[in-house]
Parts: sequence; structure tokens; C-alpha cells
Amino acid sequence: MTTRPKRTTPTGSLLTLAEVLDELRVPRSTFFRWKATGRAPRTIKYPNGSLYVRRRDLDAWLNDHEEAA
Repeated sequence: MTTRPKRTTPTGSLLTLAEVLDELRVPRSTFFRWKATGRAPRTIKYPNGSLYVRRRDLDAWLNDHEEAA
């Protein structure tokens, strides 16, 4: 099995949609419902239709949704 190198941008690494779904432990349909209602992390859409999320944007989104203890 070969592993693909992480894509990086000047602002950090890009996660594939599959990686984001795996980390959030939500199905694709839930993520797209969140996206349609403006509640998902910011995404980057490539011309081929692929979606990516910057690591820093996902981390910020998670911090914003943290509940107080």
C-alpha cells in the first residue's frame, strides 16, 4: 500500500473530504447538510469538484464548537 504525501499550501496542509469525515465521524450526507446550511468548516473546491479543508480551518471550526465543561 502506498501513501500519498499530504498536500500543503502556504497556510498549512489540506485535508481531503474523506479525511475530514473520518476525523469528525460523520457521514457524507451530514457534512453536506451542514455545508448547505452554512454550519460546516470552510471548504476549497477544485475545478474537478474535489473538496478540501485546510487543517487550520478545521481546527478553528472544532474550537468554535467546543462546549464548556
